[in-house]
Amino acid sequence: MDTTDGERYFLKMRRGEFTRSAVLLPGFLRAQGLRQVVAPIDLPDGGAGRGFGNYRLLLYPFHDGGSLWGRGLTDRQWIEYGEFLGRLHAVTPSADIAAALAVETYRSSAGERLRILGRQAAASEALGGFWDRYGAALHRLSATVDELAARVTPARHVICHADIHPGNLIADGDGPLHVVDWDAPILAPPERDLMFVYSQDFGDHPINAHRAELFGRGYGPLEPDHTLLSYYRSERHLDDVTAFLRGILSSEASSESRANDLHWLTRIAESVADPGYAA
Repeated sequence: MDTTDGERYFLKMRRGEFTRSAVLLPGFLRAQGLRQVVAPIDLPDGGAGRGFGNYRLLLYPFHDGGSLWGRGLTDRQWIEYGEFLGRLHAVTPSADIAAALAVETYRSSAGERLRILGRQAAASEALGGFWDRYGAALHRLSATVDELAARVTPARHVICHADIHPGNLIADGDGPLHVVDWDAPILAPPERDLMFVYSQDFGDHPINAHRAELFGRGYGPLEPDHTLLSYYRSERHLDDVTAFLRGILSSEASSESRANDLHWLTRIAESVADPGYAA
């Protein structure tokens, strides 16, 4: 939105409360020197959030440009992407921030959600054919998530954005990155974020050998745990599947939102059902 003084802002509205971590962490990170973080603006009377009926509001500075999902990162931005995540993962949280952050448990509820929603999908007119074609593959994906979780080796926890794909990176041309959507940060192994970098599933211009070299130049020495990367990729797929199934089955969904959810649901299901799919 534009204001009378010419400043531009982004207003985020949510039914119910924002998490404490979503409100507190971005400002804390900016205070640590992570200038790419887009943080809510503090109100003159203190705090950041304000109520509006059943909704809560957060006001953010607006940055020109758009998400990098479709056009990808330039070489310079791949290096900055690595630098940012390297610095983020090196930040030591304060006691208040650590208390506000969720902590990784490797116990996903997505498998149980799939079982419930799968029965509804199989019986529905909208998704019956889809489920006949892809249901077995999606249940195999759920089993894979459980198997990978059982193989995970405990690792050090760092502050993770937890959804840092190119769609949450904003930039104007080759300009500096702005990192948005700090709705669900978590204390977890670095692979929780690195999965978005090394997977081919996020963005229209995913990592290749050249981009990996640029990212590593910014991040510094790293040897990701491939079991953790596989777990996070598979669990994210499973979680997204359940979200899209729920959206399509919702009686309140518009035809446009159902069509969008079905597009992304089918895209994931085709990937998972491919014999060459590897978590």
